[in-house]
Parts: sequence; structure tokens; C-alpha cells
Amino acid sequence: MYKLNHLDYYRLPWNLTDNSISWLEPTAKCNLSCDGCYRQNENNSHKSLETIKQELETFTRLRKCDGVSIAGGDPLTHPQVVEIVKMVKDLGLKPILNTNGLALTKELLHELKKAGVYGFTFHIDSKQGRPGWKNKNEIELNELRLKYAHMLAEEGNISCAFNSTVYEDTMHFVPDLVKWAEDNIDKVQVMVFILYRAVNNEKVDFFLGPKKIDMSQLVYNEEVQERTDIQANEIYELIKNRFPEFDSCAYLNGSEKPDSFKWLLSGRLGTQGKTYGYMGKKSMEIVQVFHHLLFDRYLAYSSPSLTSKGKSLLLLSAFDKKLRKVIFRYFKNPMNVFRKLHYQSIMIIQPVDFLEDGRQNMCDGCPDITVWNGQLVWSCRMEEQLKFGYNLKTYPKNLMN
Repeated sequence: MYKLNHLDYYRLPWNLTDNSISWLEPTAKCNLSCDGCYRQNENNSHKSLETIKQELETFTRLRKCDGVSIAGGDPLTHPQVVEIVKMVKDLGLKPILNTNGLALTKELLHELKKAGVYGFTFHIDSKQGRPGWKNKNEIELNELRLKYAHMLAEEGNISCAFNSTVYEDTMHFVPDLVKWAEDNIDKVQVMVFILYRAVNNEKVDFFLGPKKIDMSQLVYNEEVQERTDIQANEIYELIKNRFPEFDSCAYLNGSEKPDSFKWLLSGRLGTQGKTYGYMGKKSMEIVQVFHHLLFDRYLAYSSPSLTSKGKSLLLLSAFDKKLRKVIFRYFKNPMNVFRKLHYQSIMIIQPVDFLEDGRQNMCDGCPDITVWNGQLVWSCRMEEQLKFGYNLKTYPKNLMN
């Protein structure tokens, strides 16, 4: 496995009370059933606008953020999704819809744009059982990804992101998706790889106080044959082997293991089909700190009108030798003076993993924090709160035996 040194990268300054994102769940209803989902699909789970208003008030009371991921379930199944987007926008926050896109039409997209939607993150991968796309691999699904990218581009200036859950048998497609994102850097601002996780009953037991819990009650408990411990370093190595100059600039560590990579961020600069280089840790630090100085919050998503102005980032080259390489390569062709230089984020997210002593290594200062009973809780472990009222503790089986 590729050895990454966390001290070579900028530690993203996000924490529980001052972050770039918050996670709003207006519904648990979904129109797909993805293999890697950690939420129970519930048909009658739409929250009222009053409840959503209270949750947004909890965010603004307890946490600074730049954008709100409106997720679920699938938020487009909520009949008042346009009003929800407007509520977020009226708070001065960026509404980002996290959706599989199945219910998105051009008409609804136009209404959401008028309401103030800032961006979409489309979850598309080969384990979703999509109607009309069953048994399609990740490369074949690029046709569907491009359809949504074109929809947003035609509506105009809406951030376009894609995430894909990475399984043991789909890992080898990751470099191809990185290449596809490069080929569409003018329309796709973010590409995210979320590493598959499920409860591994062979390693740990789960407890609520002194009571051992049967984890079959939770949707993300599975008797899986494939790996549930894929590491961010492995995905980084796959990409690096295909694209030797690929590099990251920032990370978010684990709550229990400071040298682990829970969010591993790369920022590349290029034109369609060609990458000229990557941001270094100092330029990402300047962007985050300067945004916080100006707006009192850390930066989340950026609009296409901003990411298409990648040349402006080159002004930071005095502090970042990686950007100096970009300048040399980009302006080696004099015609590039008249071309746009685009910025694109590549993110690898590694959800909870279990250490040998049973501790659960979560994302430190979780960006995807949500609200439950007026408190901030991890969205990826919401089912534990709903079933038991608390997050469960874990201990290694050999210790309990």
C-alpha cells in the first residue's frame, strides 16, 4: 500500500463548530436501494418544513458552515424540496442537493435554480440497481453522468459533483473515472470516491452500555464477502500508478488515528483532457484561511463561474512550488493565454474504520454532521441514534471472549 505522510499535506481546519458543510436530511425516503447505503429506506418519512426550519436553526446556533448538503434518503422525493432549498438560501448558505438524480427533470431543475440551489452532488455507481442501467459498469455509467453534467451546464452556473461508492470489485475503475472527470473538467467541478463500509461482525462486538447489541437490526449490517476495510491510501496508489503526477494537497484525519486519511483532497488545474498540475498544501491553506477571513466560514463548493478562473489561483505560486510548475506547463503554449484554466477537486473519503482495540476511527470534525433531537450527530451513524438513542461502543471479539 502506498505510504502517505500526513505531515506533507494541509490539515483541513474543519471542526464540529466551524466547518465547511452541514448535512440536512429532510426525508429518509429513496427511490433506489444502493448496496452501500447506511440509511433505512422509509416511505412515510418526509419531515415538515417546521421541523426542517428547527434543524437549520440548530445548525446556525451550534455550527458555522458555508454550504448545506440536502440529503436523505433522496431529497428530490420530498414534495417541498424547492421550499427547502429556498430556506437554506435565505440563511445565506449554499444549498447543495445530494441525490441519485432519478427524479430530476429540466423543469424541476429550473425551479430549484430559481429557489437558489448552488450545486448538485449526484450519487452514481454500479451497485444501485438503476432502472435501465442494471449490470452496467462504472465506465458505461459515464454516459449517465454526462447527461446530468449537461443538464446543469445548460441551466447555468450550478456546481456539478459526482460521488461513487468504491467496492473491492470496482476499485480498478477509479483511475478511469478520474480520467473521465479530467475530460469534462469544464462541466464537472468535483469527483468523490467513498470507500465501501459495512459492519464487520468478525472483528468486533457492539454494545449499548453493558448490553451486547444484535447488529442485524441495522441496514448497514451485512454478511459480506467483499472487503469492508479499503483504505484511502490504496485508492490514491491506484490513481498515482495511472497518473504519476497526481498528488493531494489536504486531508482530514481520523478522530482516533491522527495519521489516517478520512478526507483526502486533490485540486487539479487543467483544460478538457489535459491536467497541467495540482495545488500544493500552501495554496489550499491560503484559500481556506482567506475565505474564512472574508466570510467567517471555511469554503465548501465553488460555482463553475469561479472554478473556470483557475488562472487566478496561479497568483498564489509565490507560496506554492506546485503552482509554479503549472505556470511553466500552461504558458509553454502561448495560445493558452486565451483559454480558460479550470479547477477541479478529487476527493477520497474513508468512512469509519475499527482499530485493533475496538475504537471507531471517525472523521475528525465531521463535515457531514447532521441534527437529531436538537444535537449534532454523525449522519453516517444515524440509524444507531434512531434505533437505540445513542451511538454504540465497540470492543474486539477476543477481548470480550
